[in-house]
Amino acid sequence: VQLQASGGGLVQDGRSLKLSCAVRGSALSDYTIAWFRQAPGKGRDFVAGLNWASGITDYPESVKGRFTISRNGPKNMVYLQMNSLKPEDTAVYYCAARIFARCWGVGSEHIFSSWGQGTLVTVSS
Repeated sequence: VQLQASGGGLVQDGRSLKLSCAVRGSALSDYTIAWFRQAPGKGRDFVAGLNWASGITDYPESVKGRFTISRNGPKNMVYLQMNSLKPEDTAVYYCAARIFARCWGVGSEHIFSSWGQGTLVTVSS
């Protein structure tokens, strides 16, 4: 599959932003789609995941209650709604996909085989 992330930008502390990920090339019923982020000088961290078939979602504690992953099935789109943004949320955000993913979540970036190009989110204080 091919993924394209969009929607990044500059926002103020406490505001909201919604990222989009267009997924092309396959039916997604066997896929898990996830969002990761990478801050300058740091590794790539899991921020949200969605199993397409079950609808099960997962988030790390750092974003739980602030970020929401969702999908539009007919359009093969995945979204990341980010509320109450903080300066520490500043990063390049990537969407990624894995077929037949198991044990996805925090620390799972190595199992995702398809990645979008990333979109920069900057939160100013």
